Amino acid sequence: MDISTDMQHQAMGYDRTATMFSPEGHLLQVEYAEKAVRLGSSSLGIVCSDGVFILADKRIEDSLIVPSSANKIYEIDSHVISSVAGIISDARVLIERAQVLSQQHRLTYDSPIEPELIIKEISNIKQQFSQYGGARPFGVSLMIAGLNKGHPELYSSDVTGNYLSYYATSIGESDEKIREKLRAKYSKELTIKKGIKLGLEIFEEIQGKKFDVKRFELVILKKDKERPERILGEDIQKL
Repeated sequence: MDISTDMQHQAMGYDRTATMFSPEGHLLQVEYAEKAVRLGSSSLGIVCSDGVFILADKRIEDSLIVPSSANKIYEIDSHVISSVAGIISDARVLIERAQVLSQQHRLTYDSPIEPELIIKEISNIKQQFSQYGGARPFGVSLMIAGLNKGHPELYSSDVTGNYLSYYATSIGESDEKIREKLRAKYSKELTIKKGIKLGLEIFEEIQGKKFDVKRFELVILKKDKERPERILGEDIQKL
């Protein structure tokens, strides 16, 4: 009886630590962490002509939960926001680190931190947990949106610690399907309102009967405003 490659790797112990490469050059614990990310609820971010926003599915179906206690989008600073997918408790550690880094920068340099410096620092931390023994990788992907001297920027960091800048991207469940639709429909001339409409249409198309705008959270960073604007549920459709 033929044994699958995954079973062979498990038998040989290649998946027992994040620091051991399989014969094919894979870090199996890191790949398992990536699977955990894809089980998380979806978020998408879009850079628009007048700002940047993140739209996230909070995926809360229990009516006993207080909605405001389960935010999916976090404020790092007055000009930087972040959404996460995967193990939220892992994400909380990284979000708090990003918030401290941002405040340290303001105290040291008396200026707002560049969004790329935040995603770079967080990515470095994630990379370390895939290189040293005695710890497991962070099971979370982060998306960071921000304004850099009035210019909107969007970044995403994966489990391995790699990060890239995007015009539009997605993390979490069905992330590749969402990105395919963004590639087909995204335009640099999109305004925030048109971008939000596009995002909702994509989610509705992918989720089908499960789609419910009440589950969504939206945070907008506009070029001409000093603070992020948070909008929940049905208020998104009114916008």
